[in-house]
Order: sequence, then structure tokens, then C-alpha cells
Amino acid sequence: SQHHYDYGMRAVKSVLTAAGSLKLKYPTEDEEMLMLRSINDVNMPKFLSQDLPLFEGIASDLFPGVKLPRPDYAAMIDAVDLHCKRMNLQMTKNFLDKILQIYEMMLVRHGFMVVGLPFGGKTSAYRVLAEALNTLADSGMMEENRVQITVINPKSITM
Repeated sequence: SQHHYDYGMRAVKSVLTAAGSLKLKYPTEDEEMLMLRSINDVNMPKFLSQDLPLFEGIASDLFPGVKLPRPDYAAMIDAVDLHCKRMNLQMTKNFLDKILQIYEMMLVRHGFMVVGLPFGGKTSAYRVLAEALNTLADSGMMEENRVQITVINPKSITM
């Protein structure tokens, strides 16, 4: 279990902002479903794998009988697969899941960090996602914009 999980007002605001965005995008959709989707989108990428069943149990207790449809990421998955092949990477289920989690986190946060062990695929994941989003933007799919990545050395910044 993580000691740094954040359940303060900023976390609540993130969930409400995500729910508001979903409501604007899907005005006729059931609000319970939209709320559960926003809670999942904001929180799931933060959890360790051993904490996911606990979170899913809590969510199912709070929203009994609400089943979320899987988002349609077919075009995104095709673009990710294309760029994995171009970068000589294997698109495993875990790698794809991490890319989709980064994408979903990007939709609900202004800024975030990708953290993990060395050689865990963090850099490859965001680079593949960036190229996939560029492909989708160029083809006019999923209303995406082109991505520009600027890596900054934190040691070069003075406050």
C-alpha cells in the first residue's frame, strides 16, 4: 500500500473536473456511469497493482450494478501498434495498458510524472504515445493535436 496516495481536495477537484468534461462530451449519458468513469480515470493510474482489487471493490460498493463500457481506442491501438513496430518494440498487454493509462491521465491532468524502476518502459511509453497521437492528429481522428516533447534537465533550473 502506498503512503503517498492523495485524497485531499486537489484529488476531489480532479475527479469533478473530469466528470464535468465527460458530461459535456456525453450529455445524455447516465451520470453514475460518468462519475465512475472519472473516478477510475483519475485514480487507477496512480495505484500499485496490488491495490487495484481493493479500489475496484470500493468502487463497486459505491456504484452497485454500474458497468463501464470500454472506451473505443481501436484507432489509438492501431497507431500504437504501428509505432511500436517502427521503434522495434513489442506491444505487450502491459505496455499497451501503461500507454493508455498515460493517455487517460493526460486527458484529466495539466501535468503529471511517469515514475517507475529503471528500464520499466517509461520513456518508450510516452514516446510511442506521442507518435501515435501525431498519427491520429495528421489523419484527423479522435480530435487529437500534434505532440511536441521538450525534455528539461531539472538540474538546469534555478528557483
